[in-house]
Amino acid sequence: MKKDLIRLTDFEREELDLFLFRARELKRWQKEGVVYKPLAGKTLGMIFEKSSTRTRLSFEVGMYQLGGTAIFLSTRDTQLGRGETVADTARIMSRYLDGVMIRTFSQKMVEEFASYASIPVINGLTDLLHPCQILSDIFTIMEKKGSYEGMTVAYIGDGNNVANSWLEAACVFPIRISLACPEGYEPDPDIMREAIARAGDRITIGSDPAKAVSQADVIYTDVWTSMGQEGEADIRRERFQGYQINERLLSVAPSDVIVMHCLPAHRGEEITQEVIEGPHSVVFDQAENRLHVQKAILEILMKGV
Repeated sequence: MKKDLIRLTDFEREELDLFLFRARELKRWQKEGVVYKPLAGKTLGMIFEKSSTRTRLSFEVGMYQLGGTAIFLSTRDTQLGRGETVADTARIMSRYLDGVMIRTFSQKMVEEFASYASIPVINGLTDLLHPCQILSDIFTIMEKKGSYEGMTVAYIGDGNNVANSWLEAACVFPIRISLACPEGYEPDPDIMREAIARAGDRITIGSDPAKAVSQADVIYTDVWTSMGQEGEADIRRERFQGYQINERLLSVAPSDVIVMHCLPAHRGEEITQEVIEGPHSVVFDQAENRLHVQKAILEILMKGV
């Protein structure tokens, strides 16, 4: 039976741990030069409606390293861009491919595609959620802190798809999430309600960055203006003043805190040059780990298809 990765709350903790533990093995093997090609003869279709660096590279290189093939499919170059239905596209692609990764705006589109596809579907990003990013972030926390259990992640800034997926992660993993967002820029209300109902006091939502980071093991941020919000850039820069990850904010956090950013970064806005290049930053290790975790996702979901 096929399994999709659409959102983290579709999985039990033990299932998500399989991705993390497998990623650790795959990363070690790659560093040791081990050739491992369990997906030889398999093909991943990658549908991109949003531009990408890390998502495309990690999935495309990951498939290559696992012995398979990845095909880049822009919606501008397929019949999806000319009105073919999602249902028809999903059923046709299922006849050609062994898996599909979708990076797009609409969560509903990914869910509909998965409901009609007979092959695994992976959510590479939507405006609502970014589950693959958070899995690789938790993997990075395991590497840097030894474990994710009991860790407190302070998320500072826009309550966007990354923040939403962190809240969903707290529904599954024994972690704490402390969010500091400007008023009116909080995460999705339905996701917040579910997270609070399932994680209880492990979720804290406020507007004070200093309070959020005061007991943090991890400080996390993302851009103030995501793709599709460019028309709001000026007002967002004004509203997000005070939500920058800088040396002053680090000074009120624990001395062993690590700083994470899912990239791309707008240095001088949500994070300063000094912090992203400083000793607390694990940003580039975090970016590399997208490859290893995505390889684990691909292998586990596609190997048996």
